[in-house]
Amino acid sequence: MKFGLLALLLLVPASTLAAAETKAKRAPAAEQSRVPNPPNTDFSAFEKKFSWSLSEEFLQAQSVRQTSSNLDEAKVAPYTLPELFTFADGRKVVTAADWEQRRRVELLATFRREVYGVSPPRPTTLTFRPIVSDPQALGGQATLRRIAIAFQLGAETFTYHLTLFVPNRRSGKAPVFLLLNHRSPANTDPTRRTRSEFWPVEYAIARGYAMAAIDVADEVDPDKPGATTGVRAFYRRLHPNQAEFTWATLAAWAWSGSRAVDYFETDPDIDLAKIAVIGHSRTGKTALWAAAQDTRFALACVNCAGEGGPALSRRNFGETLGMITRNFPYWFTPTYAGYADKIAALPIDQHQLVALVAPRGYHGADATQDLHADPRGSWLALVEASKVWALQGRARALSDPMPLVNDLLVAGPLAYHLRAGTHALTTYDWKLHLDHADTLFGK
Repeated sequence: MKFGLLALLLLVPASTLAAAETKAKRAPAAEQSRVPNPPNTDFSAFEKKFSWSLSEEFLQAQSVRQTSSNLDEAKVAPYTLPELFTFADGRKVVTAADWEQRRRVELLATFRREVYGVSPPRPTTLTFRPIVSDPQALGGQATLRRIAIAFQLGAETFTYHLTLFVPNRRSGKAPVFLLLNHRSPANTDPTRRTRSEFWPVEYAIARGYAMAAIDVADEVDPDKPGATTGVRAFYRRLHPNQAEFTWATLAAWAWSGSRAVDYFETDPDIDLAKIAVIGHSRTGKTALWAAAQDTRFALACVNCAGEGGPALSRRNFGETLGMITRNFPYWFTPTYAGYADKIAALPIDQHQLVALVAPRGYHGADATQDLHADPRGSWLALVEASKVWALQGRARALSDPMPLVNDLLVAGPLAYHLRAGTHALTTYDWKLHLDHADTLFGK
């Protein structure tokens, strides 16, 4: 984040990136010392497909670590989900137009009021300034651009950065994946001296995809309570009608992703019909909220996002609404925490949020050992939400059982996979997200 009058920024080669950005965060020493090889693309460990089951020993070990969480499916209490196809006035959704023109609008307003908050519109002073342009990045395989996204309120300027690699060897415009990164900026290192599975640029470029990233916690809004810096604090301090904007942190991060799409609309190398947003864990929740609001995202890839993302709030399995709002109250509006002890009174649930992505692409992803995120709750939300895609004639309605572990279920714009392993965004996850995009985007 940078405040003050927008400085003149010069185009510089990638080799002088560190000098051009004096405030850029440096990787921790342990990460700087990594061998700069691309992430492993040997996926043979995931060739075996099998039904998901949890051993008693595993459940016991998890219960020791998470004593406040229910990890026993047999102890999930009965629940009733809010209706997808019933308007607030009690009338029923009959047609796809009913959903798109009225029900979708109702649900968006409810999620803004109850969960994520209301975000500002696109700033009228929004600018995009290239600060790095390297047409020979990755040994000539890609063009690297670093874009300063900035806007003014009064005499002050807020700035954050978009990193973008576009494949040079392609025919036509490139589809793009935008990662909303809440972890260390080392994961999205534009110099590629540090590489991680979290953002495997080289792998995606080889498959014909542009790769973009925003360091949302580092540059857009801090991932901590009571933040006095960041875009929300900037609005509170300088916008004349700041009380209109009730946005919480996840909404601020999602807002920054939409501003990246504003930039893509100016870039002749990007296929605007093929923009995917991806996030993991807390930014998986963010990616889902971004795509629910902004229909320019053609695909939402929601990785291990759990409670507050695609997992059903009414399921008392893994992390609960009460737990997440106690630990991370600033992610959501204060109203959301008020439902912790009266979950049945919550007027919405997350299957309705997933449904707001329809008729565009949605890809849910979980991991077998990530019980805190309730993979089954995310799957069941997608099963319910798929009825909207079916209403629109875009996909068949899904049903149980869950897909096999390490397999990719694709039903038109919809996809889901359950990877063997722990809470992570791995290169194998990226492979399956890209496989789905290949189908969806006709690559």
